[in-house]
Amino acid sequence: MLRSLYIQNYALIEKLDIGFETGFSVITGETGAGKSIILGAIGLLLGQRADVKAIRRGASKCIIEARFDISAYGMRPFFEENELEYDDEECILRREVQASGKSRAFINDTPASLAQVKELGEQLIDVHSQHQNLLLNKEGFQLNVLDILAHNDDALEKYHSLYNEWKQLDRELSELTALAEQSRTDEDYLRFQLEQIEEAHLAEGEQSLLEQEAETLSHAEEIKAGLYRIEQSFFSDEGGLLSFLKDNLNTLNGLKKVYQPAGELSDRMESAYIELKDISQEVSSQGESIEFNPARLDEVNDRLNLIYSLQQKHRVQTLEELIALADQYRNKLSEITSYDDRIAELTARKDAQYDRVKKQAAVLTKARAAAAREVEKQLAGRLVPLGMPNVRFQVEMGLKKEPGVQGEDTVNFLFSANKNGTLQSISSVASGGEIARVMLSIKAMIAGAVKLPTIVFDEIDTGVSGEIADRMADMMQEMGDRNRQVISITHLPQIAARGRAHYKVYKEDSDTETNSHIRRLTDEERVEEIAHMLSGATLTEAALSNAKALLTRIS
Repeated sequence: MLRSLYIQNYALIEKLDIGFETGFSVITGETGAGKSIILGAIGLLLGQRADVKAIRRGASKCIIEARFDISAYGMRPFFEENELEYDDEECILRREVQASGKSRAFINDTPASLAQVKELGEQLIDVHSQHQNLLLNKEGFQLNVLDILAHNDDALEKYHSLYNEWKQLDRELSELTALAEQSRTDEDYLRFQLEQIEEAHLAEGEQSLLEQEAETLSHAEEIKAGLYRIEQSFFSDEGGLLSFLKDNLNTLNGLKKVYQPAGELSDRMESAYIELKDISQEVSSQGESIEFNPARLDEVNDRLNLIYSLQQKHRVQTLEELIALADQYRNKLSEITSYDDRIAELTARKDAQYDRVKKQAAVLTKARAAAAREVEKQLAGRLVPLGMPNVRFQVEMGLKKEPGVQGEDTVNFLFSANKNGTLQSISSVASGGEIARVMLSIKAMIAGAVKLPTIVFDEIDTGVSGEIADRMADMMQEMGDRNRQVISITHLPQIAARGRAHYKVYKEDSDTETNSHIRRLTDEERVEEIAHMLSGATLTEAALSNAKALLTRIS
């Protein structure tokens, strides 16, 4: 229930702070007094787009804040799911729009996203404006009416879960099928590339070994000549390094008896002699193994040229990357061959899920068919007192369609206000006043089935008068019973007189600005306001008497 509404610096409103009552209340005021401005401010709390032009001239920002009594709404799950502070008695929605264009939203003084404010706001207040009457011919709205009266909440939740899983499987299957088709197009190319790499019989580390061998073979004579010179310096009969070292070692050994340090020097020199002798033998062996082999050099270069050409073709730098690329080609080809099995498995899962969706959709259809008969019965009973004695209303359950978000049912509300008229889609045959009465009847019918949020009717009585207006007032008053809250913006005195509380919207002009205000009328002020609605600007005794008579009818 809407407890209070605070508006600051919005359009013609400088500051407004008004409390609201439970039950049925009315708001009246001259055309242009600011009723639509108040509804526009409420619209911001319902997540509508903010327009900086709505900020009062000269102000830096506008603020709209509403306090709701949510003690009977059981909304804890929403707050917990969205990690918002929860008060089981009161909820505060606030929207601030800066002149710079920035907009901020708050739930219980905690910053919230616009989506969160919109979701919560729609559960707290329902503004029924004239454009909402257009919903009456929308299949989604019609199905929603049937679901509410059929108490299909649990069945719909189960259906949505099954449906979403089915659609997910359908998307996965489509993606896999498209991938399979593309991969099959690439199969010949992949196979050719793989065969070309495999024919090379590449081995890890091979490239570096071949490059070293090619370098050695290309300089074989130079290497062999250099090793021979080194070998000669070791073993030359005249002045060979090992011969000189051996003589020096013998000299040191002869001095050990008379010169103690000679022993240590001898040991060190002997180690050097052994090492150098080993090196000389290795040099000799290496020199003998080196030979100039043009045939082997050609063979190595051909192998390297093959590796280099494959690297260049596949745009890689190393032999290991080529081998890894071959593995990738094998994996892709393996996937291609497995696509059929994967597609078959996913198709079977999708088909099984589709059967579950169809089965749950049938549960919805059965409940809706029963609810449709109840809608026909209740609406006829509600519309007859609203000036349609010969009304006929039928809920047509059409041919089933492919399962969608709301099931597989097609539904159409058929209407005829005349006894012998042909039943047709309601929007094509009903007048604006008739559609307004049907919508009011539907909302009243829904109010009897579920706990509706605060409902604001914006001139739903357009196009009616007299006794029909009385009956519409009865219906809104009935909706306001049992601690529900219904607020009607009206120009009809018959409806204005029926509210538990009466609020008036009015403008005040000064030399520099115009301000819109709203206030609750006292009993005496109500008499005058309704008398003005009956007679116009000039108050007459007859109008005052009629106003008092209308007000005495409030139960």
